[in-house]
Amino acid sequence: MTRERFIVGTSGTYHPGRRCDVEYGPLAAYAVELAGVEGRAPKIGYLATACGDQKARIAERMEAARLRGWQLNPLTCFMMPNVDDPREYLLDQDVIWVDGGSVVNLLAVWRAHGLDEVMREAWEKGIVLAGVSAGSMCWHIGGATDSFGPDLRPVTDGLGFLPYGNGVHYGVNPQRRELLQRMVAEGDFTDAYSSENGIGLVYRDRELVEVVSDRDEVYGWHTFKDGDEVVEEQLTPRRLAD
Repeated sequence: MTRERFIVGTSGTYHPGRRCDVEYGPLAAYAVELAGVEGRAPKIGYLATACGDQKARIAERMEAARLRGWQLNPLTCFMMPNVDDPREYLLDQDVIWVDGGSVVNLLAVWRAHGLDEVMREAWEKGIVLAGVSAGSMCWHIGGATDSFGPDLRPVTDGLGFLPYGNGVHYGVNPQRRELLQRMVAEGDFTDAYSSENGIGLVYRDRELVEVVSDRDEVYGWHTFKDGDEVVEEQLTPRRLAD
């Protein structure tokens, strides 16, 4: 049986922890739930490529996963891959979770190691692809990024599994909205889906099927062209339980 293909792109996924500095919130838990694992701990392939595989962050995320009852399996690329066969390692996971940071650096490193093709293979296999910030934008065509500095710039060479632009941390910085609208107006992509902090965008195959949230009064957004006009549509989410 062919498994459904899910991608979950989020902003602001982590919550202050009670027993550690941060915990995985309901958005990450929902991505894991979509994998449908029963009778054992879900296996989460974790990539912190976008932040340079910082050891402290990886250790922090591993502790957060332990508290959720998940088996977190980091794949690092600095200074070299930490496993003999990254493809085999990733294809053995239930979920691939990609952390935030620089989406430009993430894409460059993944392509250097052939992980872009491995990610496609994982998606085709039915492994849930998910992540936060850069770990959301990477699955799309692109969006507005601060990878080059405080003044945001376009990026349009994402993996493109999802044929849309993607805005992350929407509303935090007016540049994000302004630049994304300009990219739609100029035809970098015909549609863009964006997440405020606390929002998850859930795609089945290549279609947005659900918007979820881990807090109140936050929204997703759909930006598209109607004739010569750029239109922005507010998307009301389903509130997940804490």
